[in-house]
Amino acid sequence: MLPAFALVGLTMACGAGGSGAPDAPKGSGEPGAATEIKPAAKDDKLAALVPDSVKADGKILFGQDQSYPPNEFVENGKPVGFDVDLGTAVAQVLGLQSEFQNSDFAGIIPGVEANKYEMAISSFTIKAERLQTVDMVSYYKAGTSLGALKGNPDKLSVDDLCGKNIAVQKGTTQVEDLDAKNKKCTESGKPAINITQLQAQTDVNLALNAKRVQGELADSPVIDYAITQTSGQMERVGDPYDSLPYGIVLKKNSGDYGKAVQGAVQKLMDDGTLQKLIDKWKLNPVGVLKKSEINPAAS
Repeated sequence: MLPAFALVGLTMACGAGGSGAPDAPKGSGEPGAATEIKPAAKDDKLAALVPDSVKADGKILFGQDQSYPPNEFVENGKPVGFDVDLGTAVAQVLGLQSEFQNSDFAGIIPGVEANKYEMAISSFTIKAERLQTVDMVSYYKAGTSLGALKGNPDKLSVDDLCGKNIAVQKGTTQVEDLDAKNKKCTESGKPAINITQLQAQTDVNLALNAKRVQGELADSPVIDYAITQTSGQMERVGDPYDSLPYGIVLKKNSGDYGKAVQGAVQKLMDDGTLQKLIDKWKLNPVGVLKKSEINPAAS
């Protein structure tokens, strides 16, 4: 039997239709287990800041790469996850419904720029180069983690991956990280890292589980979730590093729209809703932010 996250990966690789098999019921100890969280109340002042072009149809269309559990993925044919719940709550504060459209990760920001999406929430680390083209509203902080099979049979180390086979999702911050690590390997005369870039994070998880690679780099919540889904067949090597805030993505110079989204996130922080979502999806409490910002200083 494949571990749970591998089954999710197979389903995602084939599309959102699923395998046809019923999902196992979630226990209260599993990320995403049934947790009653009341719908967020509309804030009329913030809602008034939303452009007419966005609220005309009564909903916000979000761009996402739904292959990144526990933040965004598909279950029973529907998008679920921490970012889905947060995006829904932000829309509720602004008096709107939410709709989440799946996309390749690398195509989401261009989609926001081209008005294909009215917003994006998909585990986007706030980076200086991204802020050159879009606005970003901070809501949680995550680092990078190294994942390996249980027992770390290949003796991986975050500080030395030279000569190792490492998988990563295309377009993510971890690609840049591996490129930098690889440069250090080659400059010091060590063998290069064999980097495998895959389209979906669930494909990355599958590659490790099938022993096609020796390790993977991903956001810390993603590695933590994969460990829970494999019942300990996978482990994190070392501590998360390079922690940076996630940001909701908006078109550059979003003006009042950006202020509305920042205000909505701040309200969800202040009333405890965001903390409840963090608890529901069992994200690391070290990533909790008390203040949401538009375009905070980024690396």
